[in-house]
Amino acid sequence: MRTIRGLWRWRRNPLRRGTDLAEAWAALLAVLLIVLVAPAVGWVAGSLTNGALQEAVREQRAHRQLVTATVVKVLPHPRIDSDPETASARDAHRRVFAKWTGPDGSRHSGALGTHPGADAGEQFRLWTDGQGRPTGRPLDEPTAVTHAVLAGLGAGAASAGLFEGARRLVVWRLMRRRYAQWDIEWERAGQDWGRAGAGS
Repeated sequence: MRTIRGLWRWRRNPLRRGTDLAEAWAALLAVLLIVLVAPAVGWVAGSLTNGALQEAVREQRAHRQLVTATVVKVLPHPRIDSDPETASARDAHRRVFAKWTGPDGSRHSGALGTHPGADAGEQFRLWTDGQGRPTGRPLDEPTAVTHAVLAGLGAGAASAGLFEGARRLVVWRLMRRRYAQWDIEWERAGQDWGRAGAGS
């Protein structure tokens, strides 16, 4: 609102410089772009991201399936690590040797991570691909929507920042032009301007 009032004030002011009007127009344009274009950019980015992620959700659901694995034996813990981050990650899982049957009927076995209290003979659920190879849990719809919303917010904020940065660059260039014009005016006035007895 201040920008619009500023434009109106500078409309016919005799002290108005060309750079003042250009700065006010740049501010108005930046406000319009931030208010109108940045949300549109965010919405488009979020929509495109959501479409791609929902396709990934459908594809992963079609190709990943839960099977039941049986613990054959518990594997020994690796040597103690002094790093608290890796130690906590190690304590959150237990390495076991397990066997399972894939969705295509193929038999598999190997070392897997499971919950800390797993014992030999215990069964647990395992995500596999169509050939029975262990894979990650498929992406679910709420997570996909959350990622799409974050992508949209990020794109909108980035475009708003870009518009504001362009406005600041324009203002910086206008200020340099003003300073150059002031230097020219001071040169014209001469070094004795304003001194008593200098004839001014």
